Amino acid sequence: MSNTLDILDCKGTRVGEYVIPEGVMIELDKEPEKGLQAVHDTVVAYLAGLRAGTACTKTRGEVSGGGAKPFRQKGTGRARSGSSRSPVWVGGGTIFGPRPRSFAKKVNKKVLRLALRRAFTERIADGDVVIVDQVQLPDHKTKNVVSILKNLNLADSTVMMSLPALEDQAAVVCATGNLPNLVLRKSDNVNVYELLRFGKLLFTKDGLDAFIQRLA
Repeated sequence: MSNTLDILDCKGTRVGEYVIPEGVMIELDKEPEKGLQAVHDTVVAYLAGLRAGTACTKTRGEVSGGGAKPFRQKGTGRARSGSSRSPVWVGGGTIFGPRPRSFAKKVNKKVLRLALRRAFTERIADGDVVIVDQVQLPDHKTKNVVSILKNLNLADSTVMMSLPALEDQAAVVCATGNLPNLVLRKSDNVNVYELLRFGKLLFTKDGLDAFIQRLA
């Protein structure tokens, strides 16, 4: 598997090549299983972190009412009861129901780095990584980004575009906001789940430099 990728301009013309440093990519032919478990654990942790964890039921102490004893202790022929909000009564509290909680899972830095390397290596092996020298737009119009995607043969794919910073890219942020098949990400925020989710990964040269620093 080659560690050299073509650098294109916004018109789809090759303008150079990008050499991925040694130690970033995993040699899949020699170590086909390396990083698979790390990818699984990282994706599970990411999806678990997205859960709100706000499901909540009321216990018998939180249900309103039930202060008075429903009926006398003896003489009715019924089982004794001290509250109408007991869990065995209709309208009573819930036993062991869901409570607000965090579903977050911890992933060690080394495991996360290995998962990123594995996912990135697989996408390169599949030919799904595209590099452009830079993205410069004359204005904030969406049609400019659509034209770039067509020139790069990405118009029919779901695309994650990664830039080194978004603060000084107001035109790109505005122009990509209405595209349902494209998501804009800062290089520092690219995660394993999104590396695997999108059909194509579009990096600027500087954006890929920043991303690879996380893998070294």
